[in-house]
Amino acid sequence: IACYSVSNDSDIHCLHKLYMSENGALPRLGKVLTADTMNANVKKVDYAVRGPIVQRAVQIEKELKEGVKKPFEEVIKANIGDAHAMGQRPITFFRQVMALCTYPLLLDDNKFPEDVKNRARRILQSCGGNSIGAYTTSQGIDCVRHDVANYIQRRDGGIPSDPDNIYLTTGASDGIVTILKLLNTGEGRTRTGVMISIPQYPLYSASIAELGAVQVNYYLNEEKCWSLDISELQRSLQAAREHCNPSVLCIINPGNPTGQVQSRQCIEDVIQFAAKENLFLMADEVYQDNVYAEGCEFHSFKKVLFEMGPEYSSKVELASFHSTSKCYMGECGFRGGYMEVINMDPEVKAQLTKLVSVRLCPPAPGQALMDLVVNSPQPGEPSHQTFMKERTAILSALAEKAKLTEQILNTVPGISCNPVQGAMYSFPRITLPERSINEAKAKGQAPDMFYCMKLLEETGICLVPGSGFGQREGTYHFRMTILPPTDKLKTLLNKLKEFHQKFTQQYS
Repeated sequence: IACYSVSNDSDIHCLHKLYMSENGALPRLGKVLTADTMNANVKKVDYAVRGPIVQRAVQIEKELKEGVKKPFEEVIKANIGDAHAMGQRPITFFRQVMALCTYPLLLDDNKFPEDVKNRARRILQSCGGNSIGAYTTSQGIDCVRHDVANYIQRRDGGIPSDPDNIYLTTGASDGIVTILKLLNTGEGRTRTGVMISIPQYPLYSASIAELGAVQVNYYLNEEKCWSLDISELQRSLQAAREHCNPSVLCIINPGNPTGQVQSRQCIEDVIQFAAKENLFLMADEVYQDNVYAEGCEFHSFKKVLFEMGPEYSSKVELASFHSTSKCYMGECGFRGGYMEVINMDPEVKAQLTKLVSVRLCPPAPGQALMDLVVNSPQPGEPSHQTFMKERTAILSALAEKAKLTEQILNTVPGISCNPVQGAMYSFPRITLPERSINEAKAKGQAPDMFYCMKLLEETGICLVPGSGFGQREGTYHFRMTILPPTDKLKTLLNKLKEFHQKFTQQYS
Protein backbone atom coordinates (compact mmCIF):
# COMPACT_ATOMS: atom_id res chain seq x y z
CA ILE A 1 0.00 0.00 0.00
CA ALA A 2 1.47 3.35 -1.02
CA CYS A 3 1.70 6.20 1.47
CA TYR A 4 0.16 9.56 0.52
CA SER A 5 0.64 13.03 1.94
CA VAL A 6 -2.82 14.49 2.59
CA SER A 7 -2.94 18.29 2.65
CA ASN A 8 -6.54 19.31 1.82
CA ASP A 9 -10.12 18.12 1.32
CA SER A 10 -9.46 17.38 -2.33
CA ASP A 11 -6.71 14.88 -1.41
CA ILE A 12 -9.02 13.20 1.11
CA HIS A 13 -11.71 12.88 -1.60
CA CYS A 14 -9.18 11.26 -3.97
CA LEU A 15 -8.13 8.77 -1.30
CA HIS A 16 -11.78 7.97 -0.58
CA LYS A 17 -12.36 7.22 -4.27
CA LEU A 18 -9.19 5.09 -4.36
CA TYR A 19 -10.53 2.74 -1.69
CA MET A 20 -14.16 2.65 -2.86
CA SER A 21 -15.32 -0.37 -4.85
CA GLU A 22 -17.21 -0.03 -8.15
CA ASN A 23 -20.64 -0.01 -6.48
CA GLY A 24 -19.62 2.82 -4.19
CA ALA A 25 -19.18 0.71 -1.02
CA LEU A 26 -15.98 0.27 0.92
CA PRO A 27 -14.29 -3.02 -0.04
CA ARG A 28 -14.72 -5.92 2.41
CA LEU A 29 -11.30 -6.49 3.85
CA GLY A 30 -10.32 -9.25 6.29
CA LYS A 31 -9.58 -8.53 9.93
CA VAL A 32 -6.15 -7.09 10.66
CA LEU A 33 -5.68 -9.31 13.72
CA THR A 34 -6.39 -13.00 13.19
CA ALA A 35 -5.05 -16.27 14.55
CA ASP A 36 -2.72 -16.33 11.53
CA THR A 37 -1.45 -12.75 11.83
CA MET A 38 -1.19 -12.47 15.64
CA ASN A 39 2.06 -12.83 17.59
CA ALA A 40 3.00 -16.49 17.13
CA ASN A 41 4.75 -16.61 20.51
CA VAL A 42 1.48 -15.85 22.32
CA LYS A 43 -0.07 -18.99 20.80
CA LYS A 44 2.74 -21.03 22.32
CA VAL A 45 1.86 -19.83 25.84
CA ASP A 46 0.23 -22.48 28.03
CA TYR A 47 -0.82 -21.92 31.66
CA ALA A 48 -2.19 -25.16 33.08
CA VAL A 49 -3.17 -23.73 36.48
CA ARG A 50 -6.04 -21.93 34.76
CA GLY A 51 -6.39 -24.28 31.79
CA PRO A 52 -9.24 -26.37 30.32
CA ILE A 53 -10.04 -28.24 33.53
CA VAL A 54 -10.49 -25.02 35.49
CA GLN A 55 -12.63 -23.57 32.69
CA ARG A 56 -14.83 -26.68 32.82
CA ALA A 57 -15.02 -26.39 36.63
CA VAL A 58 -16.41 -22.86 36.25
CA GLN A 59 -19.01 -24.16 33.77
CA ILE A 60 -20.03 -26.91 36.19
CA GLU A 61 -20.46 -24.36 38.99
CA LYS A 62 -22.86 -22.42 36.75
CA GLU A 63 -24.73 -25.63 35.91
CA LEU A 64 -25.13 -26.46 39.61
CA LYS A 65 -26.56 -22.98 40.26
CA GLU A 66 -29.01 -23.52 37.40
CA GLY A 67 -30.23 -26.74 39.03
CA VAL A 68 -28.50 -29.25 36.78
CA LYS A 69 -28.21 -32.56 38.65
CA LYS A 70 -24.68 -33.80 39.33
CA PRO A 71 -23.32 -36.66 41.47
CA PHE A 72 -21.95 -33.97 43.82
CA GLU A 73 -23.21 -30.73 45.38
CA GLU A 74 -20.20 -28.45 44.91
CA VAL A 75 -16.95 -28.05 43.01
CA ILE A 76 -13.90 -28.28 45.26
CA LYS A 77 -11.14 -26.25 43.62
CA ALA A 78 -7.77 -27.56 44.71
CA ASN A 79 -6.05 -26.35 41.56
CA ILE A 80 -4.50 -23.08 42.69
CA GLY A 81 -2.73 -21.64 45.74
CA ASP A 82 -5.43 -19.07 46.54
CA ALA A 83 -5.70 -19.29 50.31
CA HIS A 84 -8.57 -16.87 50.91
CA ALA A 85 -10.68 -18.45 48.17
CA MET A 86 -10.21 -21.72 50.08
CA GLY A 87 -11.58 -20.16 53.26
CA GLN A 88 -8.46 -18.89 55.06
CA ARG A 89 -9.27 -15.76 57.07
CA PRO A 90 -7.15 -12.64 56.49
CA ILE A 91 -4.69 -11.49 59.14
CA THR A 92 -6.51 -8.88 61.25
CA PHE A 93 -3.57 -6.44 61.46
CA PHE A 94 -3.10 -6.41 57.69
CA ARG A 95 -6.74 -5.68 56.93
CA GLN A 96 -7.04 -3.04 59.66
CA VAL A 97 -4.09 -1.05 58.32
CA MET A 98 -5.32 -1.44 54.73
CA ALA A 99 -8.77 -0.19 55.80
CA LEU A 100 -7.22 2.96 57.26
CA CYS A 101 -5.01 3.46 54.20
CA THR A 102 -7.97 3.27 51.82
CA TYR A 103 -10.33 5.30 54.06
CA PRO A 104 -8.18 7.62 56.21
CA LEU A 105 -11.17 9.08 58.10
CA LEU A 106 -11.05 5.84 60.10
CA LEU A 107 -7.84 7.13 61.69
CA ASP A 108 -10.11 9.02 64.10
CA ASP A 109 -11.96 5.83 65.08
CA ASN A 110 -10.96 4.56 68.54
CA LYS A 111 -11.74 0.95 67.54
CA PHE A 112 -8.31 0.64 65.89
CA PRO A 113 -5.14 0.00 67.93
CA GLU A 114 -2.45 2.70 67.92
CA ASP A 115 0.14 0.56 66.12
CA VAL A 116 -2.35 0.04 63.30
CA LYS A 117 -2.87 3.80 63.04
CA ASN A 118 0.86 4.51 63.16
CA ARG A 119 1.58 2.08 60.31
CA ALA A 120 -1.21 3.57 58.21
CA ARG A 121 -0.05 7.16 58.82
CA ARG A 122 3.53 6.28 57.89
CA ILE A 123 2.46 4.67 54.62
CA LEU A 124 0.08 7.51 53.72
CA GLN A 125 2.71 10.15 54.46
CA SER A 126 4.93 8.43 51.88
CA CYS A 127 2.24 8.66 49.20
CA GLY A 128 1.54 11.65 46.96
CA GLY A 129 -1.18 13.79 48.50
CA ASN A 130 -1.25 11.38 51.46
CA SER A 131 -3.39 9.08 49.29
CA ILE A 132 -2.88 5.44 48.44
CA GLY A 133 -4.66 6.23 45.19
CA ALA A 134 -1.71 8.28 43.90
CA TYR A 135 1.04 6.98 41.63
CA THR A 136 4.22 6.04 43.47
CA THR A 137 7.80 6.10 42.24
CA SER A 138 8.37 3.35 39.68
CA GLN A 139 10.75 1.38 41.90
CA GLY A 140 8.24 1.54 44.74
CA ILE A 141 7.46 3.64 47.81
CA ASP A 142 10.75 4.63 49.42
CA CYS A 143 9.89 3.75 53.03
CA VAL A 144 8.55 0.34 51.92
CA ARG A 145 11.80 -0.45 50.08
CA HIS A 146 13.74 0.48 53.22
CA ASP A 147 11.50 -1.79 55.30
CA VAL A 148 12.01 -4.65 52.82
CA ALA A 149 15.79 -4.17 53.03
CA ASN A 150 15.64 -4.22 56.85
CA TYR A 151 13.50 -7.39 56.75
CA ILE A 152 16.00 -9.16 54.47
CA GLN A 153 18.87 -8.10 56.72
CA ARG A 154 17.09 -9.49 59.81
CA ARG A 155 16.10 -12.69 58.00
CA ASP A 156 19.64 -13.29 56.78
CA GLY A 157 21.36 -12.81 60.12
CA GLY A 158 22.65 -9.28 59.60
CA ILE A 159 23.91 -9.52 55.99
CA PRO A 160 23.33 -5.99 54.63
CA SER A 161 20.60 -5.23 52.11
CA ASP A 162 20.58 -2.01 50.07
CA PRO A 163 17.14 -0.40 49.51
CA ASP A 164 18.41 0.74 46.10
CA ASN A 165 18.59 -2.95 45.10
CA ILE A 166 14.91 -3.48 46.02
CA TYR A 167 12.19 -3.21 43.39
CA LEU A 168 8.57 -3.50 44.47
CA THR A 169 6.55 -5.55 41.99
CA THR A 170 3.02 -6.56 41.03
CA GLY A 171 3.31 -9.93 42.76
CA ALA A 172 6.49 -11.97 42.35
CA SER A 173 5.39 -12.95 38.82
CA ASP A 174 5.88 -9.40 37.55
CA GLY A 175 9.45 -9.30 38.83
CA ILE A 176 10.28 -12.71 37.35
CA VAL A 177 9.00 -11.72 33.89
CA THR A 178 10.84 -8.38 34.06
CA ILE A 179 14.19 -10.06 34.78
CA LEU A 180 13.60 -12.59 32.00
CA LYS A 181 12.99 -9.68 29.60
CA LEU A 182 16.39 -8.22 30.50
CA LEU A 183 18.09 -11.58 29.94
CA ASN A 184 16.35 -12.45 26.67
CA THR A 185 18.53 -11.87 23.60
CA GLY A 186 20.00 -13.45 20.46
CA GLU A 187 18.76 -15.51 17.54
CA GLY A 188 19.20 -19.13 16.51
CA ARG A 189 21.97 -20.78 18.50
CA THR A 190 22.66 -17.52 20.37
CA ARG A 191 19.11 -17.28 21.80
CA THR A 192 18.94 -17.11 25.58
CA GLY A 193 18.37 -20.46 27.24
CA VAL A 194 16.50 -20.44 30.55
CA MET A 195 17.07 -23.45 32.79
CA ILE A 196 13.93 -24.42 34.70
CA SER A 197 13.13 -27.37 36.93
CA ILE A 198 10.77 -30.09 35.75
CA PRO A 199 8.17 -30.23 37.23
CA GLN A 200 7.95 -26.42 37.09
CA TYR A 201 5.50 -23.62 37.81
CA PRO A 202 3.92 -22.78 34.41
CA LEU A 203 4.68 -19.06 34.78
CA TYR A 204 8.22 -19.89 33.69
CA SER A 205 7.43 -21.93 30.59
CA ALA A 206 4.69 -19.46 29.58
CA SER A 207 6.99 -16.43 29.94
CA ILE A 208 9.83 -18.15 28.09
CA ALA A 209 7.46 -18.99 25.22
CA GLU A 210 6.05 -15.46 25.07
CA LEU A 211 9.51 -13.92 24.97
CA GLY A 212 10.77 -16.33 22.34
CA ALA A 213 13.57 -17.63 24.56
CA VAL A 214 14.57 -21.31 24.83
CA GLN A 215 13.26 -23.50 27.66
CA VAL A 216 16.03 -25.69 29.07
CA ASN A 217 14.66 -28.47 31.29
CA TYR A 218 16.45 -30.04 34.22
CA TYR A 219 14.65 -32.82 36.10
CA LEU A 220 14.15 -33.01 39.85
CA ASN A 221 14.73 -36.45 41.39
CA GLU A 222 11.34 -37.83 42.43
CA GLU A 223 12.91 -40.91 44.05
CA LYS A 224 14.85 -38.59 46.41
CA CYS A 225 11.92 -36.38 47.43
CA TRP A 226 12.24 -34.12 44.38
CA SER A 227 15.82 -33.20 45.19
CA LEU A 228 18.06 -31.26 42.80
CA ASP A 229 21.18 -33.05 41.53
CA ILE A 230 24.11 -31.02 40.21
CA SER A 231 24.92 -33.82 37.76
CA GLU A 232 21.47 -33.30 36.20
CA LEU A 233 22.11 -29.56 35.92
CA GLN A 234 25.38 -30.32 34.16
CA ARG A 235 23.72 -32.76 31.76
CA SER A 236 20.99 -30.26 30.93
CA LEU A 237 23.44 -27.40 30.41
CA GLN A 238 25.75 -29.34 28.11
CA ALA A 239 22.86 -30.57 25.96
CA ALA A 240 21.40 -27.05 25.70
CA ARG A 241 24.67 -25.49 24.57
CA GLU A 242 24.31 -27.44 21.33
CA HIS A 243 21.35 -25.27 20.26
CA CYS A 244 21.17 -22.12 22.43
CA ASN A 245 23.02 -19.95 24.94
CA PRO A 246 21.94 -20.99 28.47
CA SER A 247 22.55 -17.95 30.64
CA VAL A 248 20.02 -18.14 33.49
CA LEU A 249 19.17 -20.77 36.11
CA CYS A 250 15.76 -20.60 37.86
CA ILE A 251 15.21 -22.21 41.26
CA ILE A 252 11.93 -22.42 43.20
CA ASN A 253 12.51 -23.01 46.92
CA PRO A 254 10.37 -24.23 48.64
CA GLY A 255 9.20 -26.00 45.52
CA ASN A 256 6.08 -25.52 43.43
CA PRO A 257 4.50 -27.92 42.48
CA THR A 258 6.66 -30.47 44.29
CA GLY A 259 6.80 -29.11 47.86
CA GLN A 260 10.47 -29.90 48.53
CA VAL A 261 12.73 -27.69 50.68
CA GLN A 262 16.34 -27.43 49.57
CA SER A 263 19.13 -28.04 52.06
CA ARG A 264 21.81 -25.45 52.65
CA GLN A 265 24.36 -27.74 51.02
CA CYS A 266 22.22 -28.04 47.90
CA ILE A 267 21.94 -24.24 47.64
CA GLU A 268 25.71 -23.90 48.07
CA ASP A 269 26.26 -26.47 45.29
CA VAL A 270 23.89 -24.58 42.99
CA ILE A 271 25.71 -21.29 43.63
CA GLN A 272 29.07 -22.92 42.89
CA PHE A 273 27.61 -24.36 39.69
CA ALA A 274 26.24 -20.96 38.62
CA ALA A 275 29.61 -19.31 39.33
CA LYS A 276 31.55 -21.96 37.40
CA GLU A 277 29.21 -21.87 34.39
CA ASN A 278 28.64 -18.09 34.50
CA LEU A 279 24.86 -18.28 34.94
CA PHE A 280 22.49 -15.60 36.25
CA LEU A 281 20.56 -17.00 39.25
CA MET A 282 16.84 -16.41 39.80
CA ALA A 283 15.58 -17.56 43.21
CA ASP A 284 11.79 -17.78 43.58
CA GLU A 285 11.34 -17.76 47.37
CA VAL A 286 7.66 -16.88 47.73
CA TYR A 287 7.00 -19.86 50.06
CA GLN A 288 9.81 -19.04 52.49
CA ASP A 289 7.56 -19.25 55.59
CA ASN A 290 5.91 -22.48 54.39
CA VAL A 291 8.26 -25.12 55.82
CA TYR A 292 6.67 -28.05 57.65
CA ALA A 293 8.85 -31.14 57.65
CA GLU A 294 11.06 -31.95 60.61
CA GLY A 295 14.71 -31.24 59.85
CA CYS A 296 13.89 -28.86 57.00
CA GLU A 297 14.70 -25.15 57.14
CA PHE A 298 14.45 -22.28 54.68
CA HIS A 299 17.79 -20.81 53.59
CA SER A 300 17.73 -17.80 51.30
CA PHE A 301 20.06 -17.85 48.30
CA LYS A 302 21.22 -14.36 49.26
CA LYS A 303 22.29 -15.48 52.74
CA VAL A 304 24.12 -18.61 51.54
CA LEU A 305 25.79 -16.61 48.74
CA PHE A 306 27.29 -14.11 51.19
CA GLU A 307 28.24 -16.77 53.73
CA MET A 308 30.30 -18.42 50.98
CA GLY A 309 32.62 -15.39 50.94
CA PRO A 310 33.68 -12.70 48.45
CA GLU A 311 34.80 -15.25 45.84
CA TYR A 312 31.10 -15.84 45.22
CA SER A 313 29.28 -12.89 46.85
CA SER A 314 31.11 -10.37 44.66
CA LYS A 315 30.60 -12.32 41.44
CA VAL A 316 27.36 -14.32 41.20
CA GLU A 317 24.45 -12.29 39.78
CA LEU A 318 21.24 -13.02 41.68
CA ALA A 319 17.64 -11.85 41.64
CA SER A 320 15.41 -13.16 44.42
CA PHE A 321 11.64 -12.78 44.70
CA HIS A 322 8.97 -12.68 47.41
CA SER A 323 5.23 -12.00 47.46
CA THR A 324 2.23 -11.20 49.65
CA SER A 325 0.30 -14.05 48.02
CA LYS A 326 1.69 -17.11 49.80
CA CYS A 327 3.17 -18.07 53.22
CA TYR A 328 0.65 -17.30 55.98
CA MET A 329 -0.64 -14.13 54.27
CA GLY A 330 -2.47 -15.55 51.25
CA GLU A 331 -3.24 -12.03 50.02
CA CYS A 332 -3.16 -12.96 46.33
CA GLY A 333 -5.52 -10.28 45.06
CA PHE A 334 -3.47 -7.34 46.34
CA ARG A 335 -0.66 -8.28 43.93
CA GLY A 336 2.17 -7.21 46.19
CA GLY A 337 5.76 -8.38 45.89
CA TYR A 338 9.41 -7.42 45.68
CA MET A 339 12.66 -8.46 44.08
CA GLU A 340 16.21 -7.86 45.25
CA VAL A 341 18.99 -7.73 42.67
CA ILE A 342 22.59 -8.55 43.62
CA ASN A 343 25.75 -7.82 41.55
CA MET A 344 23.74 -6.40 38.66
CA ASP A 345 25.78 -4.35 36.20
CA PRO A 346 25.07 -0.61 36.89
CA GLU A 347 24.18 0.06 33.26
CA VAL A 348 21.77 -2.89 33.23
CA LYS A 349 20.26 -1.71 36.50
CA ALA A 350 19.58 1.67 34.91
CA GLN A 351 17.80 -0.14 32.08
CA LEU A 352 15.81 -2.17 34.63
CA THR A 353 14.67 1.04 36.32
CA LYS A 354 13.69 2.44 32.91
CA LEU A 355 11.79 -0.75 32.06
CA VAL A 356 9.70 -0.73 35.25
CA SER A 357 8.98 2.99 34.79
CA VAL A 358 7.12 2.24 31.54
CA ARG A 359 4.33 0.71 33.65
CA LEU A 360 4.45 3.70 36.02
CA CYS A 361 4.33 1.78 39.32
CA PRO A 362 3.07 -1.40 41.02
CA PRO A 363 -0.35 -1.10 42.71
CA ALA A 364 0.05 1.11 45.77
CA PRO A 365 -2.22 -1.09 47.98
CA GLY A 366 0.00 -4.09 47.12
CA GLN A 367 3.08 -2.09 48.10
CA ALA A 368 1.43 -1.11 51.40
CA LEU A 369 0.56 -4.71 52.18
CA MET A 370 4.12 -5.82 51.34
CA ASP A 371 5.28 -3.28 53.91
CA LEU A 372 3.09 -4.87 56.58
CA VAL A 373 4.47 -8.34 55.78
CA VAL A 374 8.07 -7.20 56.26
CA ASN A 375 7.25 -4.82 59.13
CA SER A 376 4.76 -6.81 61.19
CA PRO A 377 3.73 -6.01 64.81
CA GLN A 378 6.61 -6.25 67.29
CA PRO A 379 6.58 -7.47 70.92
CA GLY A 380 5.03 -4.81 73.15
CA GLU A 381 2.81 -3.38 70.40
CA PRO A 382 -0.98 -3.73 70.87
CA SER A 383 -1.48 -5.96 67.80
CA HIS A 384 1.45 -8.33 68.36
CA GLN A 385 -0.32 -11.03 70.38
CA THR A 386 -3.26 -11.37 67.98
CA PHE A 387 -0.95 -11.27 64.97
CA MET A 388 1.29 -14.06 66.28
CA LYS A 389 -1.73 -16.17 67.29
CA GLU A 390 -3.25 -15.92 63.80
CA ARG A 391 0.06 -16.46 61.98
CA THR A 392 0.94 -19.52 64.07
CA ALA A 393 -2.54 -21.02 63.66
CA ILE A 394 -2.40 -20.74 59.87
CA LEU A 395 1.08 -22.25 59.52
CA SER A 396 0.30 -25.02 62.04
CA ALA A 397 -2.87 -25.95 60.16
CA LEU A 398 -0.93 -26.07 56.87
CA ALA A 399 1.68 -28.34 58.44
CA GLU A 400 -1.07 -30.66 59.70
CA LYS A 401 -2.75 -30.73 56.27
CA ALA A 402 0.57 -31.39 54.53
CA LYS A 403 1.04 -34.52 56.66
CA LEU A 404 -2.60 -35.58 56.28
CA THR A 405 -2.42 -35.32 52.48
CA GLU A 406 0.72 -37.44 52.28
CA GLN A 407 -0.65 -40.07 54.65
CA ILE A 408 -4.04 -40.55 52.99
CA LEU A 409 -2.72 -40.51 49.41
CA ASN A 410 -0.13 -43.15 50.25
CA THR A 411 -2.88 -45.53 51.40
CA VAL A 412 -4.26 -45.66 47.84
CA PRO A 413 -2.87 -48.44 45.60
CA GLY A 414 -1.52 -46.76 42.47
CA ILE A 415 -0.82 -43.39 44.10
CA SER A 416 2.58 -42.46 45.53
CA CYS A 417 3.09 -39.14 47.33
CA ASN A 418 6.40 -37.72 48.53
CA PRO A 419 6.43 -35.82 51.85
CA VAL A 420 5.10 -32.28 51.49
CA GLN A 421 8.10 -30.58 53.11
CA GLY A 422 6.95 -27.05 52.30
CA ALA A 423 4.94 -24.70 50.04
CA MET A 424 1.22 -25.45 49.52
CA TYR A 425 0.99 -28.45 47.20
CA SER A 426 1.41 -32.17 46.80
CA PHE A 427 2.44 -33.65 43.46
CA PRO A 428 1.65 -37.37 43.72
CA ARG A 429 2.51 -39.89 41.05
CA ILE A 430 -0.38 -41.95 39.70
CA THR A 431 -0.28 -45.31 37.95
CA LEU A 432 -2.78 -45.39 35.09
CA PRO A 433 -4.13 -48.54 33.36
CA GLU A 434 -2.99 -49.02 29.76
CA ARG A 435 -6.58 -48.86 28.48
CA SER A 436 -7.08 -45.39 29.96
CA ILE A 437 -3.81 -44.20 28.44
CA ASN A 438 -4.88 -45.45 25.01
CA GLU A 439 -8.34 -43.90 25.31
CA ALA A 440 -6.81 -40.57 26.34
CA LYS A 441 -4.48 -40.60 23.35
CA ALA A 442 -7.37 -41.45 21.04
CA LYS A 443 -9.13 -38.32 22.33
CA GLY A 444 -5.97 -36.25 21.81
CA GLN A 445 -5.51 -35.73 25.56
CA ALA A 446 -2.60 -36.31 27.89
CA PRO A 447 -3.42 -39.37 30.05
CA ASP A 448 -3.34 -37.39 33.31
CA MET A 449 -5.53 -34.68 31.74
CA PHE A 450 -8.03 -37.42 30.85
CA TYR A 451 -7.86 -38.68 34.45
CA CYS A 452 -8.32 -35.23 36.02
CA MET A 453 -11.22 -34.36 33.71
CA LYS A 454 -12.99 -37.61 34.64
CA LEU A 455 -12.33 -36.84 38.31
CA LEU A 456 -13.92 -33.40 37.92
CA GLU A 457 -17.01 -34.68 36.08
CA GLU A 458 -17.64 -37.50 38.55
CA THR A 459 -16.66 -35.96 41.90
CA GLY A 460 -16.48 -32.17 41.45
CA ILE A 461 -12.81 -32.15 42.46
CA CYS A 462 -10.67 -29.77 40.39
CA LEU A 463 -6.96 -30.67 40.21
CA VAL A 464 -4.25 -29.84 37.66
CA PRO A 465 -2.67 -32.67 35.61
CA GLY A 466 1.06 -33.15 35.97
CA SER A 467 1.51 -32.72 32.23
CA GLY A 468 0.82 -29.01 32.76
CA PHE A 469 3.96 -28.74 34.90
CA GLY A 470 6.21 -31.14 33.01
CA GLN A 471 7.22 -34.64 34.09
CA ARG A 472 9.47 -37.47 32.99
CA GLU A 473 8.24 -39.37 29.95
CA GLY A 474 5.95 -42.24 30.92
CA THR A 475 5.09 -40.87 34.37
CA TYR A 476 1.80 -39.25 35.38
CA HIS A 477 0.97 -36.90 38.25
CA PHE A 478 -1.46 -34.28 39.44
CA ARG A 479 -0.97 -31.20 41.58
CA MET A 480 -3.36 -30.45 44.41
CA THR A 481 -3.23 -27.68 46.95
CA ILE A 482 -3.40 -28.45 50.67
CA LEU A 483 -5.30 -25.20 51.34
CA PRO A 484 -8.93 -26.38 51.78
CA PRO A 485 -10.17 -26.46 55.41
CA THR A 486 -9.26 -29.73 57.14
CA ASP A 487 -12.77 -31.22 56.98
CA LYS A 488 -13.13 -30.37 53.28
CA LEU A 489 -9.61 -31.64 52.59
CA LYS A 490 -10.50 -34.99 54.20
CA THR A 491 -13.63 -35.18 52.05
CA LEU A 492 -11.57 -34.37 48.96
CA LEU A 493 -8.93 -37.00 49.73
CA ASN A 494 -11.50 -39.71 50.48
CA LYS A 495 -13.43 -38.93 47.28
CA LEU A 496 -10.16 -39.03 45.36
CA LYS A 497 -9.31 -42.39 46.92
CA GLU A 498 -12.68 -43.86 45.89
CA PHE A 499 -12.41 -42.41 42.39
CA HIS A 500 -8.92 -43.77 41.77
CA GLN A 501 -9.95 -47.27 42.81
CA LYS A 502 -13.06 -47.11 40.61
CA PHE A 503 -11.08 -45.65 37.67
CA THR A 504 -8.45 -48.37 37.94
CA GLN A 505 -11.11 -51.12 37.95
CA GLN A 506 -12.99 -49.54 35.03
CA TYR A 507 -9.94 -49.43 32.76
CA SER A 508 -8.12 -52.59 33.89
